[in-house]
Amino acid sequence: MTALRSRRAVAALGAASAGLLLLSACNKPTPMATVTVGTDSVSSQTDCYNDGKEVAAAELAKCLKSKDVKSITVDPDETVRFGVDPAIADNGWTILMNGQPLTDSSKKTYRTIPGSVFFNAQYGASGNSTLVSIKEGENKVLGLWSFKLKKES
Repeated sequence: MTALRSRRAVAALGAASAGLLLLSACNKPTPMATVTVGTDSVSSQTDCYNDGKEVAAAELAKCLKSKDVKSITVDPDETVRFGVDPAIADNGWTILMNGQPLTDSSKKTYRTIPGSVFFNAQYGASGNSTLVSIKEGENKVLGLWSFKLKKES
């Protein structure tokens, strides 16, 4: 009976160790950014993140051209709400429209912008969709989250 208990204990210890090993091999998820329009929301993690360190310019250029961007439909009369994890807010963040700063840097976790701004030529918009990015960092880019805002017909 003692040998059976010992084997079970060893098996349980082995299973626990294997589980911890698998967990340690997983990548830590990046902070989240969310865009909300009315009752619809879209959230995203990013590939343009270097765990709190500066992201290389070449990597940022690739991210801004990525086709794998989540989208949300925007009624120009609605308010667009942007939310970020506190980890992003602590480093300051800016909303970019088609790669150009739309807002000053903020350390708040939440901002609102009228939907009409994203389809206004005065702000660099053209057509019925706009690439909007959230840039983490004030002097250095620590992360970039992008979303496509599509104008509601």
